[in-house]
Order: sequence, then structure tokens, then C-alpha cells
Amino acid sequence: MLIDIEIQEVQKDIISKIRDLINLKNLEPGDKLPSERMLAEKFAVSRSNLREALQTLEFYGLVKSIPQSGTFIADIGITALNGMVDDILNLPVPSFKDLVEARIFLELKGVKLAALRRNDQDIMDIENALANYTEKVIRGEDAVEEDLLFHLAVAKASKNPTLNTFMLKITPEIINNFEKHHICDKNTAFKGIQEHKDILDAIKEQNPSQAKEAMKKHFKNLYQYCYNTD
Repeated sequence: MLIDIEIQEVQKDIISKIRDLINLKNLEPGDKLPSERMLAEKFAVSRSNLREALQTLEFYGLVKSIPQSGTFIADIGITALNGMVDDILNLPVPSFKDLVEARIFLELKGVKLAALRRNDQDIMDIENALANYTEKVIRGEDAVEEDLLFHLAVAKASKNPTLNTFMLKITPEIINNFEKHHICDKNTAFKGIQEHKDILDAIKEQNPSQAKEAMKKHFKNLYQYCYNTD
């Protein structure tokens, strides 16, 4: 946990320095930032940490990365940019409860959209994810990552890139918490096979209400675990 906090502090420091550079150079929306190499050298940080900081800014829509071209300031006023960076720097580290609430909120909406918008490729992707999860569970192996890959496949089927991006953003921390708290025991994992299948069947049948109810049932134990450990 200490390492995670230290990394987050490094990221915040880099973001703060990028903001200061934008102000110092009077850069405007559409202007290009210096290259990753130049910024890493200027800030005396690793390229990987710098890249993570830029990805965070891009996630919040403050910069835009264009392959083979570089990173550009988004079409947003500098006053708004400074205010949003301040908000980013003051964001607290989310608790496991926070992550669970966000995940449930996103997925209950996402699974309804997936039922309405999915195509044949989406169904194949979700089926493959379920098969991988089932195989791991039957072998008695940890299937936390396969479980979340199933949910990411459902999010992708929603055809809402913003929702999908949020899911991708919180997934690594969810995996860490699942493993740390040993949430998925053997019985829960086996039960999850049928629960995942019920979600898949509702998506196949393009029944959003049924899909939402299946997802709520699937999240029941997780929700109870989260709120019984406050």
C-alpha cells in the first residue's frame, strides 16, 4: 500500500509540473507539449511515470495523444484546465467501497446497453471470456482476472467508449483488492459460472431488464461484503 501511495504522489507531482509548464510557456489549446523524452529529462522522472501522468491527463480530457505526432493540450480554456488539475491533485485515494460502488453503478447501466447494442462479435467475446473463467474455476485456480475480463467484454458490448474507459481505469485496482481481501472463495467462484451464464443469456436475448437483474444478483455477495466490512 505504501508503494502505491508513493507512486500516486510521484504521478501528482508530474501532473503539477506539467500544469506549471503550460502556464509558464503560455501554451494554449491545441499547442503541442514537449516530447516524453524531453519532459522526463526536465522533470527528472522515468519515462514510464511520465507516460502514466500524461495518460491520467488524457483520461480527464485535458490533453490528447496523437500517435506519431505527440501530445497536445485539449480544446479547453487554461483557467478551466488549471481548476481541473487542482481537482485531480486533490482527489483522495479511492477505498474498496468506493470502487465497488462505482463498478456496480457502471455495470448495471452497461449491461442494459450491452443487451440492446451487442453484435455477434460481442457475443463471441463474452462467451470466450466465460469459457476461460469456467476453465480456471473447474481447475481450482484463481479466476479473478478472468472474471473481470468477462465484465470488460460486457462493457465493451455497451458501445459506450466512456463507460468502457471508466471500467478499464478501475479494473487494476479492483483486481488488487479482490486478491488482497480473498473475496472470491471456491464456492463463490463456482456459483459465478451460472451467474455469468445468466448475464450472457439475457444479453443474447436482448433483454435489458433481465440482464440488469442477472447482474444485480451476481453483485449481491460483493455488495454485502463491502458494506459488512465498514
